[in-house]
Amino acid sequence: MIWYSEFWNSILLPALDIGLMAFIFYRLLLLIKGTHAVQVIMGLAVLMVTTLIARDFLHLNASTWLLDHFWSGAVVVLAVVFQPELRTALAHLGSHPWSGLLPPTELSFVDEIMGAVKEASERQMGMLLVLEQDVGLRNYVETGTIINGEVSKELLMAIFHYRSPLHDGAAIVQNARLVAAGCLLPLSNDPSLAKILGTRHRAAVGLAEFTDAWTVVVSEETGSIGLARNGQLERNLKIEELEKELLTLYKARAQRMAHA
Repeated sequence: MIWYSEFWNSILLPALDIGLMAFIFYRLLLLIKGTHAVQVIMGLAVLMVTTLIARDFLHLNASTWLLDHFWSGAVVVLAVVFQPELRTALAHLGSHPWSGLLPPTELSFVDEIMGAVKEASERQMGMLLVLEQDVGLRNYVETGTIINGEVSKELLMAIFHYRSPLHDGAAIVQNARLVAAGCLLPLSNDPSLAKILGTRHRAAVGLAEFTDAWTVVVSEETGSIGLARNGQLERNLKIEELEKELLTLYKARAQRMAHA
């Protein structure tokens, strides 16, 4: 059994350690991607490079002393700067230990979405529904009203009712949770878009140009259903076609994470 102990200590244990650290850093990157924290990380990277240059190449004693004292308290600084992200991540981890790691395997929320989209289309009720994927959308979530509730047809219909103060913005779904409504999205400046397209459609395409999110849009004028993804807008979809696309999307995500 000596060979097994050596194999475990020299190969398996280091591989497990590296894999665990890679997974943690991957989840941290997903947590901050698409948020203001990215700019903070870039600022810290600039300070780190500045510290190395001042200490090891230019030998600037005063600058080195100041930067070294900054890094000695960096843990406290990071805790303060990333307090909202840390609080959200720990809250999700405490209430649903795997909710932040795996996509939902229960796809009943898709049925709720389809029910709302179908009724909105029949009633010509404008709707803008964002389905977050891998790129975080916290910057856009913060522009709206936090909901953080289960996705339901009734809730979506209430949000997009013409008398609702939130109906002009977008609702954002993260996994199976409706996280916010009344959110502002970037408008596309693509000149190839038809001039008849309104603000909702341009917002749907605008978000698809910057992120990997899928956005379902229902026209208030015609009741037609559209789907924006990968910077493109598919118009005049049938309800059956949209449901098939969404089910394929979330089933593929579940399988991908299960084999990761």
